[in-house]
Amino acid sequence: MKFLPVSILLLLLLGNSLFPLNYAVPSISLPNDRKVPAVFVFGDSIVDTGNNNYIKTSAKCNFPPYGRDFIGGKPTGRFSNGRVPSDLIAEALGVKKILPAYLDPNLQLQDLLTGVCFASGGNGYDPITSTLAPAFSLSDQLNQFKEYTQKIKSAVGEERSAAILSKSVFVICTGANDIVNNYFTLPFRRLHYDVNSYADFLVNSASSFIQELYGLGARRFGVMSLPPIGCVPSQRTVRGGIQRECFKEANQAAVIFNSKLSSALLSLNSTLHDALVIYLDVYNPLLSLIQNPAKYGFNVGNKGCCGTGKIEVTYLCNSFDDPLTCKDDTKYVFWDSFHPTEKAYETLVTIVLNKAGSLF
Repeated sequence: MKFLPVSILLLLLLGNSLFPLNYAVPSISLPNDRKVPAVFVFGDSIVDTGNNNYIKTSAKCNFPPYGRDFIGGKPTGRFSNGRVPSDLIAEALGVKKILPAYLDPNLQLQDLLTGVCFASGGNGYDPITSTLAPAFSLSDQLNQFKEYTQKIKSAVGEERSAAILSKSVFVICTGANDIVNNYFTLPFRRLHYDVNSYADFLVNSASSFIQELYGLGARRFGVMSLPPIGCVPSQRTVRGGIQRECFKEANQAAVIFNSKLSSALLSLNSTLHDALVIYLDVYNPLLSLIQNPAKYGFNVGNKGCCGTGKIEVTYLCNSFDDPLTCKDDTKYVFWDSFHPTEKAYETLVTIVLNKAGSLF
């Protein structure tokens, strides 16, 4: 049997194979020759660790109550009460507990060498999506990564920098904004695409982005699926009727996209030499948390902790909401009306890693 390059999935098997579902981020024990030197993350607000702090955009969260459970209780530009998947995945792979934003002016060389986050809240696979908030597009993030590679080449030399990139894990998480903030909100895309053809367009963008990263030296990829975006609190409020049901059309679009994405990633595995590109299913685990919160130790799955939990996100989730904001966010799947809590992210990351490991 042909040996596959170590990926975000195979790394799991090098440790304990399967982790108990205790919903704390698993600690992966890796052999010395399988150490992951760095983690790089691209995408949207689910994984942004503070890049939007440095641009003019409506997609900001560097103010209370965001970050109230982060180290020091400080808002950092993470769209949650604490850490986000970028941090948790980096910790699970034994790299570091906090994955800094690439645009953080306080970055040191060691920060760069062990990985950074290029994600930007409001981003999408569709370039038009990234103009809405606005956000750094995937093209912008790719250019930042190219700038990054030049920095580390200058610092440690071409040979070591190439080794870092080839052994590191690259995580991509975006697409939700394309569905709810672009396709189902603005008429422009619906005039040119039906749901199937728009999903094809997004998947082609994802494939091109991965190939661009591959051309720059990346070899190990974990690509997250779309979540059940129609079930986030804001979509329930805006499009779910008086009962705040899930917005079915958005979920259906996500399912179509995810199926096409999974197939495209399999194809890339056969065409990109010495690379492994893995589909990471977020849709089903998050839907389970939302529909069965008590099963995972939560009480509330249909609204967020911040304010009323029905519409507040970014600037609408602010310190003036404190009288309404929940006191114990560990009981909530969602922090605001769009983004999960740190505890929910910990649960999801653990489920995704367990499921990924069970595929082998």
